[in-house]
Amino acid sequence: MSDHVQADKNQANVTMPAIGGKVVLAATLSVTVATVLVVLKTLVVVMSGSLSILASLTDSGLDLIASLITFFAVRYAKTPPDKEHPFGHGKAEAFSALVQAALVFASGALILQSCVNHLLHPEPVRQSGWALAVLVLSLVLTFGLVMVQTRVLRDQASVAVSADRMHYLTDLVTNAVALVGVGAAALGFGLADTLAGFVMALWFLWGAIGVFREASDHLMDRAMSDEDVARIRERVLDDPAVRDVHQIRTRMAGPYVLIQMHVELDPRLSLTEAHRIIIAAENRLIEAFPNADILIHPDPQGEAEPHGGIFSEITSLEEVAPATDAQ
Repeated sequence: MSDHVQADKNQANVTMPAIGGKVVLAATLSVTVATVLVVLKTLVVVMSGSLSILASLTDSGLDLIASLITFFAVRYAKTPPDKEHPFGHGKAEAFSALVQAALVFASGALILQSCVNHLLHPEPVRQSGWALAVLVLSLVLTFGLVMVQTRVLRDQASVAVSADRMHYLTDLVTNAVALVGVGAAALGFGLADTLAGFVMALWFLWGAIGVFREASDHLMDRAMSDEDVARIRERVLDDPAVRDVHQIRTRMAGPYVLIQMHVELDPRLSLTEAHRIIIAAENRLIEAFPNADILIHPDPQGEAEPHGGIFSEITSLEEVAPATDAQ
């Protein structure tokens, strides 16, 4: 095998990038912010008895747990493949997301119960000034964290940081709602605090369902979007030497995506030349999907026959998938 072909092969095989320093920084900062907010909100809840702050404290407590889980899960997920896990450890992120979803859902239900009890046995909010102060600080710290995460995602793709960023974006909304509730209670509208607790509890439940669905997609090997599959096809067919593409299969595994397909090539090509074309196609795909593990099977044009057991019917699945999704 020529040195040129071997170099192309080595380049194509680099599909499991190491953890970037900026991703680690974002995860560490997330844990730090959550810890500070938990301490401050605990003190304010003790002083004020505000249900809005209690809901916000619960959210910050879950943030801390979620940030810690993400912090360790993202490291494990990016561990290189080994003998027991030849496809890597990417689904560790999905398992951690399921734990987070369960925690958020349970907490939302408990907050709803507290709000109902408060409606039946109302108590005034005490020390609303401290409650307002900690909510304002929560908004400032959370906004700063989201800005840092946004900058990190511009430089390096990370499913974990992206999901964490979306979670803290919802925190901005919940803290804003809590701020309105406590402020209204301070002005004499005591019911507003309870209603704000209701809003945030419902928000937690809805967010938990969304996280559960996303984690389930990864665990159930859900395919990439139709738009991404179209991009894959276009990238591979950019080379005129690739006559056709079929049996494209994709699946998500935490921070990685796995892509495989069959391509039709000129049957007169040598094995070395066919290999060069396939490696070039893999490199084009890696440019678009840096965290992809890619497998391409060559078929002689006009001589490709179905093979692969039950998965040989993947072509028909590709044709009916859009219609199924539309239903």
